[in-house]
Amino acid sequence: MLQVKNLTFSYKKNKILDEINFSVNSGEHLSIIGESGSGKTTLLKLLYGKYDLDDGTIFWKDQQILGPQYNLVVGYHFIKHVAQEFDLMPYTSVQENIGEFLSNFYPEEKQKRTLELLEVVELSEFANVKVKTLSGGQKQRVALARALAKEPEIILLDEPFSHIDNFKKQSLRRRVFTYLKDKQITCIVATHDKNDVLGFADRMLLLNNAKIEANDSPKQLFKNPKTPIVASFFDEFNIIHTEIVYAHQLKVVKTSNIEVKVVKNYFKGPYYLIQSSFGNEPLFFENLKEIPEGSLVCLAVNK
Repeated sequence: MLQVKNLTFSYKKNKILDEINFSVNSGEHLSIIGESGSGKTTLLKLLYGKYDLDDGTIFWKDQQILGPQYNLVVGYHFIKHVAQEFDLMPYTSVQENIGEFLSNFYPEEKQKRTLELLEVVELSEFANVKVKTLSGGQKQRVALARALAKEPEIILLDEPFSHIDNFKKQSLRRRVFTYLKDKQITCIVATHDKNDVLGFADRMLLLNNAKIEANDSPKQLFKNPKTPIVASFFDEFNIIHTEIVYAHQLKVVKTSNIEVKVVKNYFKGPYYLIQSSFGNEPLFFENLKEIPEGSLVCLAVNK
């Protein structure tokens, strides 16, 4: 288990994280979310031991995670950190990058493991291609496979699919997170993408104003958002009479006390996102069909 107690960290005098407390069980998948500058990347670096804490402790099982003040070499053998800057060998092949830290004393096992990971990150056909010729998204996938090569106990992923295009992202996300679950590798992901969270994370931790604002399952936080920032991570939302209401929870009806004027239609594939005005405030709802601009419609909340 990972135990984080009273973690506090500042850059110079700017407090980034303040008395952060949480734990992660072995094999669990935790997503860390928050706006840009909320401390997601910093928290991952602290968990890896890249920085010294101002206060608090981090333990993985019985091992305390300490920063450069205590360790000549940053990091621990049982933790792998995949940052947004890739630490790869550009002039060697994809296969050589992935197998770099695997023992040459067992060549058949090394080859088998490398081929397995090439399949996980969907790069089998690029096995013999030099890394320097790859795209940013392909390099990100090599970095993922390289981190997984020695099956760490815990892996820290910072926006792991940010460089990968939508044509590959969906299947790759499923493959990687399924692999981590199957191998019982504890996974902590810093992300701004709800698709990295929904369907994969066991828990979701929201950082805001240097504190943990929410820490629960994605299902519970989605269904019962307590604050606007939680709701905004998942979908378009409105505040109606102090209540948070998602756009998909509003339905067009014949009569109600919520009458709006349609301002704009946004095609979203299976539905339209309709921007309307309710009094002096914008209000968003979903509808299967486009509604002419200027139309007056009534809405009801359907949770």
